[in-house]
Amino acid sequence: MATSKASSYLSFSGHSFLRHRLVLSTLTGRAIQIGQIHASSPTHVGLADHEVSFLRLLEAVTNGSNIVISYEGTMLRYHPGLITGSALGSGASNGVIRHELSARNTRGIAYFLLPICLLAPFSKSPFNIIFSGPGVITSATQLGDMSVDSVRTAILPLYRQFGISNNIELRILQRSCPGPSGHGGTGEVQLMFGHQVRLPTTIHLLSSGRVRRIRGVAYCTGVSASNNARMIEAARGVLNPLCSDTHIFSDVSSAGFIQSTDTSTPGAKKKFGVGFGLSLVAESSTGPLYSADMVSPPSGGQPPEDIGRQCAHQLLEQISLGGSTSLAAAPTVLTLMAMGSEDVGRILMGRDVFGTEEIISLGRDLRKFGASGWGIRDALASENGDLVISIVGRGVGNVGRKIA
Repeated sequence: MATSKASSYLSFSGHSFLRHRLVLSTLTGRAIQIGQIHASSPTHVGLADHEVSFLRLLEAVTNGSNIVISYEGTMLRYHPGLITGSALGSGASNGVIRHELSARNTRGIAYFLLPICLLAPFSKSPFNIIFSGPGVITSATQLGDMSVDSVRTAILPLYRQFGISNNIELRILQRSCPGPSGHGGTGEVQLMFGHQVRLPTTIHLLSSGRVRRIRGVAYCTGVSASNNARMIEAARGVLNPLCSDTHIFSDVSSAGFIQSTDTSTPGAKKKFGVGFGLSLVAESSTGPLYSADMVSPPSGGQPPEDIGRQCAHQLLEQISLGGSTSLAAAPTVLTLMAMGSEDVGRILMGRDVFGTEEIISLGRDLRKFGASGWGIRDALASENGDLVISIVGRGVGNVGRKIA
């Protein structure tokens, strides 16, 4: 009996792509078992703080989920429940889920936003989540997380192509850069996702077009506003010769305060999460969005001009990869295509984007969860060697709306 129960779990190994496997498990209703999580880490064996926090968030937006973690934290069993969002009695209070991040968190808020946004369209009720606590980092991070500005301007607009566009809002209530050593922050973010659908629309994105405009946000917290002006000037120096319609906005905010650990001044508070960064988004004539993020290191020492130039060059590199979706947006787009109606959707993708470990692993995981394989062929009349990826939707749909 125990053997048959264990065999009902889909087995995975390692901490890589943990979030997306949990999302796919929740969308398809398949239970999973993940072993060897950070098992060989010399400093921290088992689930990290941000991974445990994401599990708590997943439990809050679902009803009936069962999560079992081994004593050492190296093995996880997850049996998904129904996606209920901010419905009363499922972790929400007055229609709002408040999720606190600990001061040990090292990941940007985008680490939590991207997978949660994938679940929101398939929920029984709207999502209304406030992220708060001493670990909320709204900027980009050195670990590769994009800023909340890039999520708002480069990821959320993509849902419109799938027929998901109403009552979606991402509010930045308080900005924060990473604290010392990259740990913690004092930000606050609210996600409202109120458009639930039966099935995402089948899409055909077969043209990358030409970049017609570039928008961006230069932000600083707890430092001089002149840092924004210096970043903007450096970035425009790279981008203006290539695209005349370039506008970068400046956002200056005060840093949050935390309790000081200095015993000589008990009760005193100090600034926390100070820094500056830049988010850039390029929009093509046919709709694709390409984004880039740079932030000052927690230890400081990098001038704003370097941040501006590096972010501009990073954006140009993303554009040069080609295709009708960027590397940052590809997992979102491909997952929504796989979860759509039982029809063939097609998307143009750069060869270097498709060949990354993240995309190859996503295709294998989707196949393991019961989705169809991908059709791959060379794009006709493509100068960059782009590929056309054909995906047949699984037709899973929104189980919560079926029940309702």
